[in-house]
Amino acid sequence: KTATTMQQEDAFVADDVDSIVKNAITNCLAEVEYNQEKVNTWINTLVDTCLKELQALNRTFKYVVTCIIMQKNGAGMNTAAATYWDSSKDGKTVLTWSNKTMHVLVTVYGIAVNVENSSEFDEPEP
Repeated sequence: KTATTMQQEDAFVADDVDSIVKNAITNCLAEVEYNQEKVNTWINTLVDTCLKELQALNRTFKYVVTCIIMQKNGAGMNTAAATYWDSSKDGKTVLTWSNKTMHVLVTVYGIAVNVENSSEFDEPEP
């Protein structure tokens, strides 16, 4: 691997994560209207889908995915997050999406796992 390739694999790539989240939102919510009885199911589906797709990237990260689905009714919403991490590797991305009846906010945090010798985690050969 080249130094550039290794650096890309070691860093949080927001574009890759954004694509995963956008696809999950589109697949889950594109054709639905807000329904309080279905919100928990939608949130669980979105978070689970994102985590599975993030894991499939096979990068040395731990991920935290949060999701808020809020009915569009004129109410305000404020959120905040504070992090203390290695900003050269770790990262976060926030995606917002909405339709006529709801607002969706998905936040993904990627925390690099410091692996001194990644070959220790390789599967043993049979």
